[in-house]
Amino acid sequence: MPRREITSFSNPTIKALRSLREKKHRQRERRFLAEGLRLLTDARESGRVPEVLVMAQRRDPHPLIDALESAVEQAGGDVIETTPDILSKITGKDNPQAVAGAFAEWDTGLERIERDTAPIWLVAQALRDPGNLGTMLRTGDAVGAGGLILIDDCADPFGVEAVRASMGAIFTQQLARARWEDFLPWLRGADGSGRGQLVAASLRDAVPFRGAPYTAPCFVMVGNESQGLPLAYEEACDLRVTMPMRGRADSLNAAVAAAVLSYEVLAALD
Repeated sequence: MPRREITSFSNPTIKALRSLREKKHRQRERRFLAEGLRLLTDARESGRVPEVLVMAQRRDPHPLIDALESAVEQAGGDVIETTPDILSKITGKDNPQAVAGAFAEWDTGLERIERDTAPIWLVAQALRDPGNLGTMLRTGDAVGAGGLILIDDCADPFGVEAVRASMGAIFTQQLARARWEDFLPWLRGADGSGRGQLVAASLRDAVPFRGAPYTAPCFVMVGNESQGLPLAYEEACDLRVTMPMRGRADSLNAAVAAAVLSYEVLAALD
């Protein structure tokens, strides 16, 4: 499909793209937005190409933009050139980057996770802040984790804020969503022989996080930002560890705690 130009705010395609900033429309369309050349290039290099590529008029030429356009055209997608003002309306940013894309959401079922493909996996329970969710994806990419498993009612990983905070890791990390009552049997296996050590930061019967007996594949779990993990979830863990708090704070931000603990696990397993 050849590139087409749209310069009207009332165009149905522009309206449809704008609507993807809202969760109800994302869920209905099974599509989400990503903005910026780096994110879209990470997506392309990870094998994911936007169904719709939107480019600003009078943008600076760049070979990566050309590569994106070529990939979208080869996949039968839609390439649109529009004004910076309209691109700003689509992305919700006053100073949008030169490109944005609408991607099809992918399957996030647990059955797609192959636990032995990575030594570390991140698990978030009832994580409500999309920035924290995106940061955990980014951390997972940094430590070579297999992906992020979202337990119970977490923020939407395909929301604009989460995608932006992931810095492209939404495309490089596997992503799964499940209820606790489904996750734990999956982890343990039908006969209790499933492989995977479930680890959480805790104050209950915990050992120091440095030098703890981590084993692969290690599933590092953090809880809700304000309430932490439910007691039953902590009791189900194979290992509970504690991090020293040397100041007045009594806890770390959930995403920060996941990062600190992940690097300790990584060091232990290397």
